Amino acid sequence: MKWLVWNELDAAGRAAALARPAQSQSEELVAGVSRLIAQVRADGDATLRALTRRYDGCELASLQVSAEEFAAAEPQVGAQLRAAIADARDRIAAFHRAGAPAPLRLETAPGVVCERVLRPLQRVGLYVPAGTAPLPSTVLMLAVPARLAGCAEVIMCTPANARGECDPVVLYAAKLCGVDRVFKLGGAQAIAAMAYGSESVPRCDKLFGPGNAWVTEAKRQVAADAHGAAIDLPAGPSEVLVIADAAADADFVAADLLSQAEHGSDSQALLLTPSAALIAAVEAALERQLGVLPRAALARQALAHSRLIQTADLAQALELSNAYAPEHLILNVENARSWLDGVSNAGSVFLGAWSPEAVGDYCSGTNHVLPTYGYARAWSGVSVASFVKQVTVQELSPAGLRGIGPCAQTLARAEQLHAHERAVGLRLEKLAEKAA
Repeated sequence: MKWLVWNELDAAGRAAALARPAQSQSEELVAGVSRLIAQVRADGDATLRALTRRYDGCELASLQVSAEEFAAAEPQVGAQLRAAIADARDRIAAFHRAGAPAPLRLETAPGVVCERVLRPLQRVGLYVPAGTAPLPSTVLMLAVPARLAGCAEVIMCTPANARGECDPVVLYAAKLCGVDRVFKLGGAQAIAAMAYGSESVPRCDKLFGPGNAWVTEAKRQVAADAHGAAIDLPAGPSEVLVIADAAADADFVAADLLSQAEHGSDSQALLLTPSAALIAAVEAALERQLGVLPRAALARQALAHSRLIQTADLAQALELSNAYAPEHLILNVENARSWLDGVSNAGSVFLGAWSPEAVGDYCSGTNHVLPTYGYARAWSGVSVASFVKQVTVQELSPAGLRGIGPCAQTLARAEQLHAHERAVGLRLEKLAEKAA
């Protein structure tokens, strides 16, 4: 990791210090994803089987996970892991249930009632990557709020291995969280299948979940197509920004940086602190901890474009964090809560030395599907609200229309929308005739 002193950098140096790894959006990638989506739309299951054979190395008789496969998965999951998944699910459900949007009804003027009613999305598609390790936590973060929202159907795609089997831990989590159907599909082809449907895979209204550059590009393309599907949020490589003071434990800070770096070679970890001594201690701690990490080689690749930034003070560190808008922000400082009001851009915040980002990834109760790559300036993480539509309703009595109708007429005239004015005026005239 590069050690930089912020106040010694020029404008170009400062921009480079907060720059993220470039996302792959080459013409070849965009065109490749577009071709793949077109093939799935044209040939459905036949293309899905062919692509699974090519990319996952397995021949599938059925794209859907069978009841027998679900039953076989559970005994392969140890009791301790089953208990941890259930505990995490319960905390995630409790937090998301408490934060779910609620209907409302308000009389904004005498005889004028405005309401907001909630309608769940009918069918949603969840994508859970396979990669180098199972990701039951992603199942929890997506399926739990989907079920709380009341979605009529929740389907999931996850890649199969060379034997044509999905990870048993992922299948166990899916069954526990109420996923209706799981399909053995990965990559951009899974996104295309859920967005447009095939003989086996039903078309979904909205897609959720992380993935590699191909998955990310596929989500972007189907979301831009009126015949495609909505998506949860823009995505990029995962990231963490740690703000720490001189009292922070260097081992804790290093562990938090590495827990993000091990996600992938394009992940990014930043430390912002006014303490040169802490930076030096963190550098040493990183080397010690890398020595015992199984994914050290991957973490080193991520650390190559990560930064240790020395700031003038904590206030400057927070200013830079808001400019960067991290997916995860750890405030490892004394009296951490006193700094929270100053945080304006972050996907999820972790307060104090005893709040590692890893607990948010798994089991604290918040959601780990968060805006990355600076999208935290305008986007929020996944929640129950992501799975519902909020529909407004208004109902006026005759007296209510008499009361606010003239206001609408005045505004319509100002915008020169005379049919709008007339739609109100005709009714007011009819009421006047009845009253005469």
